[in-house]
Amino acid sequence: MTQMTFQSVELPLAKPFAISRGTRTAVTVVRVSLTDGEFTAVGECTPTARYQESPQSVCEQLELIRPQVEQGLSREALQQALPAGSARNALDCAMWRLDAAKQGKDLWQLLDMPKPVSVITAETLSLDSLENMAKAAEVAVAAGAQLLKIKLDREQILGKVAAIRAAAPHATLVVDANEAWLGLDLGSVFEALHEFNVAMIEQPLPAGNDSDLVRCLHPIPVCADESCHERADIEGLRDRYEMINIKLDKCGGLTEALAMTDVARQSGLRIMVGCMLGSSIAMEAALPVAVQAERVDLDGPIWLAQDAEPALRYENGEVWL
Repeated sequence: MTQMTFQSVELPLAKPFAISRGTRTAVTVVRVSLTDGEFTAVGECTPTARYQESPQSVCEQLELIRPQVEQGLSREALQQALPAGSARNALDCAMWRLDAAKQGKDLWQLLDMPKPVSVITAETLSLDSLENMAKAAEVAVAAGAQLLKIKLDREQILGKVAAIRAAAPHATLVVDANEAWLGLDLGSVFEALHEFNVAMIEQPLPAGNDSDLVRCLHPIPVCADESCHERADIEGLRDRYEMINIKLDKCGGLTEALAMTDVARQSGLRIMVGCMLGSSIAMEAALPVAVQAERVDLDGPIWLAQDAEPALRYENGEVWL
């Protein structure tokens, strides 16, 4: 019989993390533990207010489903038992790990996938003043960062990107507006960013209000984040995006993330894998999607004052397995 426990854990950040919607100095994750008496497996999620979630609401969902889990709920049945979101993600990932442990395998062996040595991951530049963001870029590339993800709002878009490009002339740059560019002349902004050799633009307009993307040219691939949660969303995005950002907390776990990868490819959309702030427990679960993605943004642990153990190693712009 499987036993399930869960708890909320507050993780202080090493430095503030700012995006267009606000600033955080800590993140609260929920960790789920499953044990069959011999093996124990853990999954982690990060409830997000943007998606009407809180640690309390996630724990309430987990408490409601606990009897089914302890009576043998399968991972396949879980996909219908809980909606896409953080609670299902933590439980789904714990189930994957427990299944692997029971079979004497790691996750890669269970999926019949080759395990890479490392994966290049973005290092995020938190929203800040132009001078501070340029300095952060300089520090990041000096430490080996190869891919920088620039958090932007509506202010000094081109000035900040120009300063960061000057500080990091050889790095790959992607920008993330977190839905903040409604009402801007997107065509002009996209063309200007193209001059700085920006490789991707993530979610410039609010989810559900992104039809303007159909009517402007995309000299740079545009990636859906808040507009894309699960595979059912993908078909409706093909006329306005070139890429989708798959996050386990949005889609509800590794099971749905792998299915989204297949559907995106069939739909001609390119793949990014992203994360919420969280520990190596959450990032490691997303790596089987990361190895199939064009862009990877799994830098959550580098923002933490202290990571969970066993911790992934972040060095020279890569996450090492």
